[in-house]
Amino acid sequence: MEKLTEVVNKTPLLTGHSVPAKRAEILRYFHHTFSQYESLFDCINNEQAYYVRAEPLRHPLIFYFGHTAVFFINKLLLGKYLDQRLNERLESMFAIGVDEMSWDDLNSAHYDWPSVAETRHYRQQVRDIVDALITDMPLSLPITQDSAAWLILMGIEHERIHLETSSVIMRMLPLHYVDAHPQWAACSETGSAPKNSLVPITGETVTLGKPSSAATYGWDNEYGHKTVAVEPFKVAQFLVSNGEFLQFVSAGGYQKPKWWTLEGQAWLAFTEARMPRFWSYKNGEYMQRNLLQVMPLPLDWPVEVNYLEAKAFCNWKAAQTGRHIRLPTEAEWTVLRNRLDTDQPYWDQAPGNLNLEHYASSCPVNRFEHQGVFDVVGNVWQWTESPIDGFPGFEVHPLYDDFSTPTFDGQHNIFKGGSWISTGNEATRYARYAFRRHFFQHAGFRYLESDSAEVPVEPVNTYETDELVAQYLEFHYGDTYFNVPNYPQACVHTLLKHTPHLKQGRALDLGCSVGRASFELARHFDHVDGIDFSARFIQHGFQLKDTGHTRFAIPTEGELVEFKEVSLKELGYSDLADKIDFIQGDACNLKARFSDYDLIFCGNLIDRLYDPSLFLNHIHERLTAGGYLVLTSPYTWLEDYTPKDKWLGGIKVNGENVTTLDGLIRLLSPRFELVAQQDVPFVIRETRRKFQHTLADMTVWQLK
Repeated sequence: MEKLTEVVNKTPLLTGHSVPAKRAEILRYFHHTFSQYESLFDCINNEQAYYVRAEPLRHPLIFYFGHTAVFFINKLLLGKYLDQRLNERLESMFAIGVDEMSWDDLNSAHYDWPSVAETRHYRQQVRDIVDALITDMPLSLPITQDSAAWLILMGIEHERIHLETSSVIMRMLPLHYVDAHPQWAACSETGSAPKNSLVPITGETVTLGKPSSAATYGWDNEYGHKTVAVEPFKVAQFLVSNGEFLQFVSAGGYQKPKWWTLEGQAWLAFTEARMPRFWSYKNGEYMQRNLLQVMPLPLDWPVEVNYLEAKAFCNWKAAQTGRHIRLPTEAEWTVLRNRLDTDQPYWDQAPGNLNLEHYASSCPVNRFEHQGVFDVVGNVWQWTESPIDGFPGFEVHPLYDDFSTPTFDGQHNIFKGGSWISTGNEATRYARYAFRRHFFQHAGFRYLESDSAEVPVEPVNTYETDELVAQYLEFHYGDTYFNVPNYPQACVHTLLKHTPHLKQGRALDLGCSVGRASFELARHFDHVDGIDFSARFIQHGFQLKDTGHTRFAIPTEGELVEFKEVSLKELGYSDLADKIDFIQGDACNLKARFSDYDLIFCGNLIDRLYDPSLFLNHIHERLTAGGYLVLTSPYTWLEDYTPKDKWLGGIKVNGENVTTLDGLIRLLSPRFELVAQQDVPFVIRETRRKFQHTLADMTVWQLK
């Protein structure tokens, strides 16, 4: 095996004893990354190739050639380490890539791309700027996420990601555009495909997530932690080889929709694929395109497919064997990864075809063994069943807030383990990357057999971006502003103060919105029902109860947003979830089972009902003897919610002013006694610099 590269493909440690030595190490890592990236483009023999749309859903290679340099400038400006742009035109054009929203989302926009020479010149200018910054920046050890060195490492690791991305696109170029290159030589060994078999794996409890104390750079989605109990399973000894996948192709797998998910069927119908993307069939023989060459299909190399193809193969394999065959989850893959007690940058040599330490291509799947399982890491990325999500405790980095969050949508699946060209952070134990399921990378798969057809993955906890819902999530669970206490908490605290004889059995939080008052009431009651008319709002109460956390993005300025996550643990509600039920319902038309409550709390509800009188005339039927009804409202009546002829107050009757309190007394006094009234202030944040400061009137009524 020829070792292709130096130790500088290993990501630097954040720790050390000598600042000058660490500065020199970072400078060396930057130089090597920049030069290695350019050496990949040296394989191109005709500048026209830079402008070919080899992958219709991606920009041409000229974009990627400039993009990684522009990333440094844009992030350094954002971090205030630079005070002026280098080339505004290029820094706009090369700023944002393409996320494949769909396989048919063709971008036909015309770009006035710069010349290769201009882009090379720009790259050299950026290299000089970053050189100077590394040489002169303040540096202390260990390197932390708020330091200039972290931002430099971010740019370096970002370029290493695109080393791989660019190699995939280059692999799609017509072959006449590229030449052989000594630094990018493919493996020359191939043979017949080994017969795959299943290896039993003992179940165990694993903790996912990179510790905050880890001594290497990490992307935001790696941090946080989650503990998962993994059941025993049997796993394929080898990655699925070209030879094994050829059986599926030969059986007409691409022509039989029954093996494919609905998403897979739609992709198949659009693309009319008949075999993997990097295969071709000529003169009665299957061929494979590698980075710089075409060769007869290497049957013992791993097949390279997208998730949809891998999933279809597993469905076909399950039918052939009568077993539950599927892809591993992230947690199950981690059980396999734990069989390796080494990690980059600590190893002397990569324990697989990884980190560009062996070949510039895949190699036979029976080359690198790890306790009876081959290619736990390296060769090709391995698709998993798990859609990517942030672990509990996930936080975005303020200087790259859109690295991970756009992928938390249930449409991006994780792949793990790295490929032959995965270097730096990509080659570490905790690396988590995810792409849309129709995406092509140097990615393949292995399958496993489980005892159940059910796939043990949780739904993705997406970021709520609806502006109104996110505003209420911040109102309930976010920061306090101008020293005004959290409103749902203040309401519960205040109503308890005014209800000394309250029985604390069952409570109803009616109009519960996103649920904070329900959790707060559960501190004091045996059971709480939270009911809201809006499914958009109440789903976050469900989410907190079921998963322990929820996420949202609130506007800061213009189109800029701030990402937030809240958890039951942080709120002190971890032991309360079982005491609460969240139900979608209409306050004016509740089902009979919602009764026998000692307290009914209606927070800012009364002036949002379509018939408040109907509601108030029957609400006593839901209370126990001596029970309490608590209403809060700023009395902002709007015809958008309540027809004017049904307003309780804020109107003139026979020329006289009628307030909402007048209306409440008229409707409730026959059955209730008004025992307390108090203003409760609240603040709603609209943007970083715009707030609503409001006084709600709390009235406390006891059933006579």
